[in-house]
Amino acid sequence: MQVRYFKEYSHNLDRDMEFEVYGHGGKLCLAFPPQDGRFYDFASYDMVNTVAPWVEEGRVMIVGVDAIDWETWSNAGGDPRWRMEQQERWFAYVTDELLPRCYELGCDDRKAMTTGCSMGALHAANFFFRRPDLFDTVISLSGLFDADFFFGDYHDDLTYANSPLQFIPNMPDDHPWLDLYRQSSIILCAGQGDWDWDMMAHERRLESILRAKNVPVWADYWGPDVCHDWPWWRKQLPYFFSNLPI
Repeated sequence: MQVRYFKEYSHNLDRDMEFEVYGHGGKLCLAFPPQDGRFYDFASYDMVNTVAPWVEEGRVMIVGVDAIDWETWSNAGGDPRWRMEQQERWFAYVTDELLPRCYELGCDDRKAMTTGCSMGALHAANFFFRRPDLFDTVISLSGLFDADFFFGDYHDDLTYANSPLQFIPNMPDDHPWLDLYRQSSIILCAGQGDWDWDMMAHERRLESILRAKNVPVWADYWGPDVCHDWPWWRKQLPYFFSNLPI
């Protein structure tokens, strides 16, 4: 498997940002790390190897994205407005800088897909639901989908914009994003075991919202033995890959 490492300057964040590319071609897949994780976590925790056949055959090119959760979602003592403004700067880095750069590195020109585990699943869903003009597939494994979980009683336009559980219900029926959702592959998965209870509850809420909007969604709830941990995510990712047209 071809592996390439990059460290490049981001104008949105005014710093160098790192990312790693696995594979040489195919559909672009942005892989987001768990809370406070780094760009290499998807490989370090053996997630990339679980889908090696798709990568080695040139069907998928995975990019390990670096996050800054310690400045934004995890920064409980920080000013909440600054935290969300920094989240928006990071969001713009991914959509406006990293994504075009990835298309220069060998993937095909189809819309990209997103995936991630835990907070990475929140990021994966958030990018997809905010920008279905750029993404047409999401595999969200054990995610939360509401900024209230991290910001409590603080609310502003940016916490709203980063909370699919809040902004999707308010979309009018003629919103163009809804048609794009309907043309996409939306996969949500959570276990019913230890530490995945909140994620399962969020998934059930999001599933209900999407179905009310006539948006097809594959919401999968694994058994009571399935906990919030890497061994299960390593089983889930290739299972869902095998059920996608990639």
